[in-house]
Amino acid sequence: MSRYHSYINSAKQILQLYKGDEPCLTGRQAFASFLKKYFGANKRFGSKDRKQINNLCFCFFRLGKAVMNVSLEEKILTALFLCSTSSNEILASLKPEWDNQTGLSIREKLLIINPPAGRAGSPLLIEKVFPWKEELSEGVEYEKFSESFFIQPDLFLRLRPGKEKIVTEKLNDKKIHFDIVSENCISLPNASKIDEVIELDKEAVVQDYNSQKTGEFLHSLKPQTLNLKPSLWDCCAGSGGKSIMAYDINPNIDLTVSDSRESILANLKKRFQKAEIKSYKFFMADVAHSPLTIHHSPFDLIIADVPCTGSGTWARTPEQLYFFDKIKIEKYASLQKKIVSNAIPHLKPGGLFIYITCSVFKKENEEVEEFIKDKFQLKLIKKEVLKGYDKKADSMFVAILQNPL
Repeated sequence: MSRYHSYINSAKQILQLYKGDEPCLTGRQAFASFLKKYFGANKRFGSKDRKQINNLCFCFFRLGKAVMNVSLEEKILTALFLCSTSSNEILASLKPEWDNQTGLSIREKLLIINPPAGRAGSPLLIEKVFPWKEELSEGVEYEKFSESFFIQPDLFLRLRPGKEKIVTEKLNDKKIHFDIVSENCISLPNASKIDEVIELDKEAVVQDYNSQKTGEFLHSLKPQTLNLKPSLWDCCAGSGGKSIMAYDINPNIDLTVSDSRESILANLKKRFQKAEIKSYKFFMADVAHSPLTIHHSPFDLIIADVPCTGSGTWARTPEQLYFFDKIKIEKYASLQKKIVSNAIPHLKPGGLFIYITCSVFKKENEEVEEFIKDKFQLKLIKKEVLKGYDKKADSMFVAILQNPL
């Protein structure tokens, strides 16, 4: 057996073992966590073996539920072809006719795999990769979004104020390639090893491009908050990326953070220490479950970066695309409405409520925004679907609403 068949067989074994129920850790893919445990228990794989098998598995998930009528090996090879942009040694050995065409566009490769039976238009295969077209938020370009699943997103860094030159010089010294996206945002290939090069959270924060773009919304709100030290509650803070960004925009904020998970808040406190954020309040609470008593409310600003399907991030976590069940859309939309219903009563008159998801589904986005307006009579200031599929970034939704005076 060739080593290429061995790679395929190892990938098949892993894919048959993985059931999509690995707990998703903050900042890490669920399947990546599973792979780490698998390779830890199977020491025979060298670093190159792990890299090849890892890639085959992730390529497989990027196909979603498409190409179900072929063998598992054929599906893995099909996915590898669609995800490769240059000659690949596995394809060169097992599918040389495809290896010669890896430089084609995804659309052209889709047509090779699944010709549209003589009629013009997009190949039917793409409709099976992401079969929830009717659920998309307005403005999301279906074909471009679906094709983006075959492209690994970039790693984005937000450079903290005053640290821009330090970070770029350190990366240049180590000959780590990066592209300048904006004054304080750079992009790198996803596999870039930066942990030992820069001081994460102190000098730069790993934060997706569109997650950083939400900071522009925060920045534009500064003149609207009359208080020189506005109070801000990050009610679903997670590991604190949005809070660190809010602090960098206005170090005078009176910051409160909460999350429902003790381990996440412990991680947040470590990140805040590295980020040199010393003055803040925190508490553990599940905002979805019951009305809260917060002694230092109400707030000038509330950020609700709510739990969601994460559909705007599935190019990073393609296992979620593969295992997704449409019923989860309604489940998350219901959860989101509970969260905003318990958070908004803690907003000052005239205060601003910032609703954020990393979803592309309208039930989680525009429909929750409409719910907020109808139930609480908040006025919509601005909303936008932040498209990441043409930037090798995540897609997100942001709505800013204001409490009446």
